[in-house]
Amino acid sequence: MMELSNIIAGYGEKEILHGVSMTISPGTVTVLVGPNGCGKSTLLRVAARLMPPTSGQVTIQGENTAHWNSRTFAQQVALLPQSRPVPEITVRSLVLHGRFPYLGYPRRYSATDRKAAQQAMEQTGILELAEQSVSRLSGGQRQKVYLAMAMAQSTPILLLDEPTTFLDIGHQLELAHLTRSLAQQGKAVVMVLHDLNLALSCAHRVIVMQDGVIRGEGTPNEIYDSRVLDKVFGVKSHQVCLEDGTTQYLFTQDFSLRSLSP
Repeated sequence: MMELSNIIAGYGEKEILHGVSMTISPGTVTVLVGPNGCGKSTLLRVAARLMPPTSGQVTIQGENTAHWNSRTFAQQVALLPQSRPVPEITVRSLVLHGRFPYLGYPRRYSATDRKAAQQAMEQTGILELAEQSVSRLSGGQRQKVYLAMAMAQSTPILLLDEPTTFLDIGHQLELAHLTRSLAQQGKAVVMVLHDLNLALSCAHRVIVMQDGVIRGEGTPNEIYDSRVLDKVFGVKSHQVCLEDGTTQYLFTQDFSLRSLSP
């Protein structure tokens, strides 16, 4: 279990997060939603130790991760960031980069490392691209390659910042199904998503942020019933039950509701 406690963080003198606390539990898909600039990605960066908080702490199983070395931390937490370089290497080579936290010196991949990379490529549906150059792939294909690299890291905690970027609707749903499958394996998955319907459809738990604080958290049904999304986004939400028993959500604009003060 990872816990972020009373996190205050920002860039220079600009404070973005104002005392945010969040628990990330194994076997759960947690989705962060909120307007642009509300602090979702900053919170993920703090969780991934890419930026230190001004105040507060990040713990895993009760231990303060600020005292861990980078290798130990990378064996516990993997991150798929928003932006990444496009190297001139093969897909297989890039996915194998996810195994770096386990390599000794000299850095030689073991059979275990290669098996982890193979499984990650199979799960993300990119095995047929294994020998192709990453630089020659489409944006959607690259996104899946970087997801596979994060999965190959074989960590109990997986942080995904806008993982559906460049993916068409079919592959977005495929990714949502994959995250649920990873959670069933006992992993803690945290995603930042903009698509509210996708967020509510795939999450076990939703956290709604605005202006650097958490406005609401709970199951998708609890979040829907609370109407916090309506207030934060200035929308009217509608719940639709489909013939197959699944639930979908529709959102229409309502500017009169965009009024949650800090």
